Amino acid sequence: MKIAILSREPKSYSTRRLVEAAEARGHTARVIDHLQCNLVLEKGRPAIIYQGEPLEKFDAVIPRIGASVTFYGTAVVRQFEMMKTRVAVESQAIVRSRDKLRSMQILSRVGVGMPKTAFTNYSADVPAMIAQVGGAPVIIKLLEGTQGLGVVLAESVQAATSVIEAFHNLKARIIVQEFIAESKGADLRAFVVDGEIVGAMKRQGQEGEFRSNLHRGGTGTLVKLSRAEKAAALLATKALGLGIAGVDMLQSTRGPLVLEVNSSPGLEGIERATEFDIAGQIIAYTVGLVGRKKAKANAKKTPGAAVETQSDG
Repeated sequence: MKIAILSREPKSYSTRRLVEAAEARGHTARVIDHLQCNLVLEKGRPAIIYQGEPLEKFDAVIPRIGASVTFYGTAVVRQFEMMKTRVAVESQAIVRSRDKLRSMQILSRVGVGMPKTAFTNYSADVPAMIAQVGGAPVIIKLLEGTQGLGVVLAESVQAATSVIEAFHNLKARIIVQEFIAESKGADLRAFVVDGEIVGAMKRQGQEGEFRSNLHRGGTGTLVKLSRAEKAAALLATKALGLGIAGVDMLQSTRGPLVLEVNSSPGLEGIERATEFDIAGQIIAYTVGLVGRKKAKANAKKTPGAAVETQSDG
C-alpha cells in the first residue's frame, strides 16, 4: 500500500516514526511537504502537482498539518479527498479542531465538561467578562495559539484587563477561561485512534509554570485514566469527527475538563511515556480505512452476495 504523509518536517520524531511503522508493515511511505503542492482544479479531474510532477496515486494520506498553515494544509487534504484518496483525518475535522471557539461550542453542545469560557468581539466591558468565568485569576488564550504560545495567566482583574486590552488593540481574537487551581500545572493527554484510547500520559509543567506543554519544558509520565476521563476524551473526539486525536484535559473537583482536541498530536512524548507503538496503531487504522473502502465498493458491485452473507449470519 502507498501512503502519503503530509508533513513539513521529515526529520521530526512523529514523521520518522510513521514512516518506520509503515515500512515495518510492508507499506511504502512518502513524506510530502503540503506547502509545495499546487492544486489543479478541472471538471472531474482534480490533481496535485508536487515539485513539478503530478503526484502518483496513493492509497491513503496521513495529514500532519501545523497550526500556522491550517488553511493551505486542509486545502491539500481536501484535494486528496476529491481525488478519492482515503485520509486518516478529514479536512473538515481538522478545521473544526483548529478553531478553538468553534470546537468548544461543539463540545459544549454534546455535554463535554470544560472550563468556563467567554468570548467577545473586542468588548470594552472586560471586568464583566472576567466575572462571567468566575473572576481572577483567569487564563487568556489566542484563538490561533498552539503548544502553549499565546496563553497567559492573569492573576488579577487589573492584569487581565491590561492583557485583554493589549490583544484587542492588536485585533487579536481571544478567549478567557477560568483558572483551575487544583490542576496544579498538570494536565492529561489521551491519545485516541479509531475511537479507542491507545495511550495516556500526565504532563506536568516546570515549577512555577502553569502550562504543561512538553514544548514548554513539561514532563510526561504514564497514567491510567478514570472511566470519566476516558468517556470525556472519546466523546470529544467523536464530536469533532477525528479519527486520530490528542485530547488535553484538566483534573478538577467537578470531573475532567477538556481544554483542547489536537488533530495532529505529537508522538514523541506519548510513545516515550507509554513505551507503546502508537505510530503502528495509526498505520493500522489508516490501512483499515482503505480496506473498509474497498469492501464497501465490492459490496456495491455484488449486492446479492452482500445480502446472502447477511442472511447466512
